[in-house]
Amino acid sequence: MKFRPLHDRVVVQRTESEQKTAGGIIIPDTAKEKPMEGKVIAAGAGARDETGKVQPLDVKAGDLVLFGKWSGTEVKIDGQEYLIMKESDIMGVIQ
Repeated sequence: MKFRPLHDRVVVQRTESEQKTAGGIIIPDTAKEKPMEGKVIAAGAGARDETGKVQPLDVKAGDLVLFGKWSGTEVKIDGQEYLIMKESDIMGVIQ
């Protein structure tokens, strides 16, 4: 199935968090915090301004982004977990 977000929404897949600490201690799944960075899978065309003109998004598919801890809505598409969020929830692109 293909999914295309509308307007200024983006689909993000979280990156995997570390399994061990720097000292070598293995972190169980229940103690892990969800990572606040991910890869943009798909992006909408952009939001419309007051005149009706579409303002393109600053992010594109493939960008590695940093977002807020509670940003987005979690969804499952074809067995994969994704976040759908507005572009304004993204804090920045990791270069």
